[in-house]
Amino acid sequence: MTPETIGFLDSGIGGLPYLAHLRTRLGGGRFVYAADRANFPYGEKTREQVLSATLSVAERFIARENPRLIVVACNTMSVIALAALRERFSLPFVGVVPAVKPAAALSRRRRVGVLATRQTVEGEYMRELIERHANGCAVVSLSSGRLVEFVERELSVASNEVRTERVRAEVERFRSERIDALVLGCTHFLHLEKEFRVLLEAEAIALVDSRDGVSRQVMRLLPQDAGARNGAPDLMYLTGPEPLEERYLWFAAQFGLQPAGTL
Repeated sequence: MTPETIGFLDSGIGGLPYLAHLRTRLGGGRFVYAADRANFPYGEKTREQVLSATLSVAERFIARENPRLIVVACNTMSVIALAALRERFSLPFVGVVPAVKPAAALSRRRRVGVLATRQTVEGEYMRELIERHANGCAVVSLSSGRLVEFVERELSVASNEVRTERVRAEVERFRSERIDALVLGCTHFLHLEKEFRVLLEAEAIALVDSRDGVSRQVMRLLPQDAGARNGAPDLMYLTGPEPLEERYLWFAAQFGLQPAGTL
């Protein structure tokens, strides 16, 4: 049986932890990832720029790989372009949105933090998400384009000490807010999950993301048997000109993906 191809779209390498999470839960399937390196970062772009870039890379990705389903593994992409993707293309799309609902349910103090990109923090979708799922909670939303840039461009060569200090600087921004749950509202931040957990556990703050919810939704939409691995390689595409920077080859290797060139 030919394995089902499950696609992942992101502005860069942020969605790779979602791919890894789903891979451990799905009995079969083939995983193909596309990073829009040419238009990174999305979080500081206008809505129109994000929408145009997302539709363009999705069209090329679908034409190349014909996936059964695509995970839009980027909060900014999902918040701005998910409805347009579903309208234009016939296959299912599963979006990634900040896990405000589970964070609000966990919070004893009724004070929740969200760390995301500027587009996500300032967007109407975030306001609606808070109103719908965090009624009665104080939600403090902060953006950090600098941490997104660090993960994308520097993580592959950063020492453990540098990683920890970068995360510490972000955690400190929430100290005076007395939160007891922090939502990682940008998929890039999950590459620093270990550092976040160590620092937040010392403050008795829960770390929350949406990997479980996304994986459950993907598994609901796929056949129970997604097909044996069958030797088909999991791939990583990037947009933009070649040659590819060494850091992308490093990320591909870390997540068991074969570099497949540019879209």
